[in-house]
Amino acid sequence: MFDRLQKPFLTVETGEAYQPTRLSYEITQKEALITALSKLQCIQQNPTPNSWQWYWTDECNDLHFESIDSFRKNPTHPTRLGTITLRDSILYLNLPSFKRACMAVTFFHHAITADIAHVHHADFINKVFGLDERLPHGFTELFKDEELDQILNQRIEDYHKVQEQCETAQTAEQALSILSEYTHSEAKKRLPYAERYVFDLKNQTDPDVVFLGFYIFLRSRELVAIKRWFGETGYSLADAADETVEQVFGGMGIDILD
Repeated sequence: MFDRLQKPFLTVETGEAYQPTRLSYEITQKEALITALSKLQCIQQNPTPNSWQWYWTDECNDLHFESIDSFRKNPTHPTRLGTITLRDSILYLNLPSFKRACMAVTFFHHAITADIAHVHHADFINKVFGLDERLPHGFTELFKDEELDQILNQRIEDYHKVQEQCETAQTAEQALSILSEYTHSEAKKRLPYAERYVFDLKNQTDPDVVFLGFYIFLRSRELVAIKRWFGETGYSLADAADETVEQVFGGMGIDILD
């Protein structure tokens, strides 16, 4: 443990912890999507078909990474924020950090209209990596759909069971006790290595609310990974959620996505 405390975890160029994240978009108009991407100056197409690079320049030049304010951008060699791949009816946006994933969902929501494509879910890693640690080879190795769906479905099933128990509770106090016990239990659970988050854009009229929820969800998990890396084994999701909500709503006037 002492050795780990002396070692920093791996970060990306803009200062965030390296935590691979893959956004998956459902496509309804493939050709219109390709046209929309080709119009963005911050997107460069690769020699291989249906593959692009997303750079920190032009339309997204004002994106702000508060984790490394001293970072000096080189206009002739812009920082690559992520890679984009189109396969069948799914667009994959691969990113090396939670922060970039949060920025991406907002940026591409405005850059590509929902009738062309919309974000469906995000797959991510619940840990940080040491500087000399073996890194996963590619996003295909990281994210297995069957495993991620199983974890997600179990979480939804557990939630519905608790919801049913609360609705059939004899008193409000009993319902509150059931919910409190469930929340405490979930907060103390060991997070899975990889996890999936599904966006609920259909039932929410304000996409910014959805994306804020995504930020709080990811930021809480990022805090748990970092705190536990530095030996705070008792630090839980409940602690992280409290800290994140305080940051978001306590600051009042701070734009968490910028």
